Amino acid sequence: MTSVLLGGIAAEAAEGERADLVNRQVLRVCADPANLPFSSQDPNNPGFENKIADLVASELGIKVEYTWFPQSTGFIRRTLFAKACDVVMGYAQGDELVLNTNHYYRSTYALVYRKGQGLDGITTLADPRLKGKSLGLVAGSPPATVATRLGLMETARPYQLFVDRRYASPSERMIEDIRSGEIAAGVLWGPNAGYFAKRGGEELVVVPLLKEGDSPRMSFRITMGVRQGDDQWKHQLNDIIAKRQGDIDKILLDFGVPIIDEQDKQITAPRM
Repeated sequence: MTSVLLGGIAAEAAEGERADLVNRQVLRVCADPANLPFSSQDPNNPGFENKIADLVASELGIKVEYTWFPQSTGFIRRTLFAKACDVVMGYAQGDELVLNTNHYYRSTYALVYRKGQGLDGITTLADPRLKGKSLGLVAGSPPATVATRLGLMETARPYQLFVDRRYASPSERMIEDIRSGEIAAGVLWGPNAGYFAKRGGEELVVVPLLKEGDSPRMSFRITMGVRQGDDQWKHQLNDIIAKRQGDIDKILLDFGVPIIDEQDKQITAPRM
């Protein structure tokens, strides 16, 4: 009995040591400096992750402090793992590289097109009206795999997946190409689709792709990512997510993010 108690005390002590790695004086966030709609170093044009970080900081009664680094290969290793910060505001659930909080939204890839161009009402990439059409696809993304299976790649136009957003923006370029008529439609990750389709020109139709099946998966739960071992910190963030879910939803919806629930129904108003 004593050994069990001592083991529990030792485990709690170790947990306390791990938790001490988290700076409790400021909310230290690692983020990309030029990755709208997610994050931006420009205080006059923040992304939704910046706004959610502000919300978390307000609950903790502290200020936000950023470490800026391009979100490409090595991002987590050179930021979160280097202890330059204590949280990454957006991280896909299930990746064991980080310790995930509960997810605070779920979204999916979306089809984007212009109204009145013969594609109105399309809800799936399997729609025969897309056959032979120029379709914008991000290389290496799940929709590209689906498009290959459906025989859509012959006329598809690829866009880069990994870029330094300070110098290039494939999502914005795809949206521009849809508006100009260079491509008939495009497929983007939901937050990118919803945000850019409403900015910079003619508003485009955004259709969450919910009928493509699970091979490959098109929808993802998005969490906050913390270091493995920072369990107390994760639980504290989970409490804030649960308490402020409605406010988080409002931020996401204001940015045009297509939010879907666990039954694949689109959420159009904040959950209370």
